[in-house]
Amino acid sequence: MNYVFEPPAQASIPVAGEAASFPVRRIWCVGRNYAEHTREMGGDPSRDPPIFFSKPADAVTTERFLPFPLHTENLSHEVELVVAIGGTGVNVDPEDALALVYGYAVGLDMTRRDLQNIAKKAGQPWDLSKGFDQSCPITAIVPAAKAGHPDKGRITLEVNGVLKQDGDLEDLIWSVSQIIAFLSTYVRLCPGDLIMTGTPSGVGPVKPGDTLHAECKGVGRLEVTYTGKTGD
Repeated sequence: MNYVFEPPAQASIPVAGEAASFPVRRIWCVGRNYAEHTREMGGDPSRDPPIFFSKPADAVTTERFLPFPLHTENLSHEVELVVAIGGTGVNVDPEDALALVYGYAVGLDMTRRDLQNIAKKAGQPWDLSKGFDQSCPITAIVPAAKAGHPDKGRITLEVNGVLKQDGDLEDLIWSVSQIIAFLSTYVRLCPGDLIMTGTPSGVGPVKPGDTLHAECKGVGRLEVTYTGKTGD
């Protein structure tokens, strides 16, 4: 195949204990999947259908030090369990959904909250608030064959050593299997897809110089430090 320019490198994530990496195809994100976070964002935690949005595949990053993004004065942290899809499925039954899972990781859905709030008020898309460069710091993927399928366990985030988010996977409004099944009624899930499953309460601002520690029991730990703004 001839191209008018060299195609960009395939976005990928390391796999714990493996030499091969996981190629990223799409990133799907679930909004408001913990009751307390739904309330803090002004929503109703009743069990309405899950809300989905997306990030570009190359938003993933495993870099330890990241530049503070442009066009925001309110960068916000959101720690999440990330599901890595290794199978293909459409209209998947919840009972069969976990068979599509390759493994799990800990990720951050970094959000330019000020831009998101402006977009919400104007009824506009969230893309620039959620899908910017390096907006998805992530750990290596732990294969489900080694770690199983976590359905409970503490998930936390600290900023400069101060605990900000503290939840448990068993508090997900929609479970991993239910999320997979529901999403598969809208799109064909394929190997390389990632699903970010939502964040617990306590989301808050991040400033240049801040260090974030995220952890999900049995899955992994993530550390990120934000430096000066891009271009500084």
